[in-house]
Amino acid sequence: MTWEENLLFVKNLPYGRNSSRTDLSLIITENKGTCSSKHAYLKDFADKNGIPNIKLVVGIYKMNELNTKIGSILSENKIEYIPEAHCYLKVDGLRIDCTSSNSNFDKIKDDLLEEIEIEPYQVGDFKIEYHQNFIKNWLAENNSEISFEQIWKIREKCIENLST
Repeated sequence: MTWEENLLFVKNLPYGRNSSRTDLSLIITENKGTCSSKHAYLKDFADKNGIPNIKLVVGIYKMNELNTKIGSILSENKIEYIPEAHCYLKVDGLRIDCTSSNSNFDKIKDDLLEEIEIEPYQVGDFKIEYHQNFIKNWLAENNSEISFEQIWKIREKCIENLST
């Protein structure tokens, strides 16, 4: 399979969490994946096949009901946005999002707060800790009355809505 064929194949796989965050082959055997598993798989493929200038990136963006199809859970909880960690690739500096067949990075580019480059093995614990620490700092900086546990539960509902 060529790089271009693999990009298209992964982009067309259904969105859904795999049974393990660290076993990248599961996107094939379980026929689904998230932004993390799909892009880590693609970065790993690129590395193993000597395809240069491919970076795996975690971007934190302001997830809201306009830029992400999460339903009305944020407005129901009187929350404007939640910082969400989203994985994608930078190919020769151009952001590529293969999360789903209708993914388009332009929907979130103006809401991007921060980006870091990671390695495929970091989509598990490292990404979760990075994301949770970002939210905890954001809540503290904004003197939020909502707890981390509450915001994480709301976020999980948003992600669940994405899967349907």
